[in-house]
Amino acid sequence: MFYDEIKKYDWDSTTQSIMAKTDDDVRRALGKQRCDIDDFMALISPAAEKYLEQMARLSRKITRERFGKTISMFIPVYISNSCANSCVYCGFHVQNKMKRTVLNEEQIIAEYEAIKRLGPFDSILVLTGENPTVASVEYIGRALELAKPYFNNLQVEVMPLSTDDYSFLRDKGLNGVVCFQETYNVKNYKNYHPRGPKSDYQWRVNGYDRMGMAGVHKIGMGVLIGLEDWRTDATMLARHLRYMEKTYWRTQYSVNFPRMRCAENGGFQPNTVMSDRELAQLTFAIRIFDHDVDISYSTRETATVCRRKSAKVSGNPSPQGKTLGKSKRCKSQDKRQQNSA
Repeated sequence: MFYDEIKKYDWDSTTQSIMAKTDDDVRRALGKQRCDIDDFMALISPAAEKYLEQMARLSRKITRERFGKTISMFIPVYISNSCANSCVYCGFHVQNKMKRTVLNEEQIIAEYEAIKRLGPFDSILVLTGENPTVASVEYIGRALELAKPYFNNLQVEVMPLSTDDYSFLRDKGLNGVVCFQETYNVKNYKNYHPRGPKSDYQWRVNGYDRMGMAGVHKIGMGVLIGLEDWRTDATMLARHLRYMEKTYWRTQYSVNFPRMRCAENGGFQPNTVMSDRELAQLTFAIRIFDHDVDISYSTRETATVCRRKSAKVSGNPSPQGKTLGKSKRCKSQDKRQQNSA
């Protein structure tokens, strides 16, 4: 299990290694046919910032060779927003006074039919909050069964499950699972997830192994940019991705790096803010590091950002989604970031 693997790597030492990378390390990585973790750290380091154009060209070349000019799209659909977790950054927090909804079968079908009216979308991502009391594995499985007449590619983003539960969903038509570790910093993980099922770091990080053992066709991985140092979290994710590819080599993989938005209501504010240029650097670095992984884009990103990145790394964006709410400080900060990209 990856929990045993990640204990070999110290968070602070990883950060120091990244920040110590030099121009020679970056050039060496750019000259390799296959990069290792040390090369990835060089490509996301501050030393690589001046090589962004060269990284973009190499990333584009790899993408054209592997994917051609293809972009696949998926539609996310929430069937429940009920959640038992207390994630300090999330609007679904169990103590938030908000209307909780669990769609019945008729409502789920209505959502699917509404999606089909939008266009010829054939891939959906079914999402729930993490509350197995009202959104059980059986409930999720039934939602997949109801989706089969409308879509061919069925993925879920739900609470981490057991191996048997993933196998059960496979029998109901499941093609893929998306799960965000949020952060790999085990020391600070509970600061962000103090209570609820998600507070169990080991259960969550080993969930990807359980997906692999169940034979899930595609596994989506990601960290939430804004909780911890993005370079260190991305390196831990790269280690996890490489471990998964070696251990469960029949499975396909995707990665996503959603950037947290600032809250305008006095809520949780990001600890780190990633600029558009830094997002581009990370995106190009992961493509150079891994030629085959799919790269997805969050609905947090602007259409301009998605177009620029898709042209160089291929992509798997989700249309018709939005996140709302920004402070004036964040709006001005976004404008500066866009002007620097």
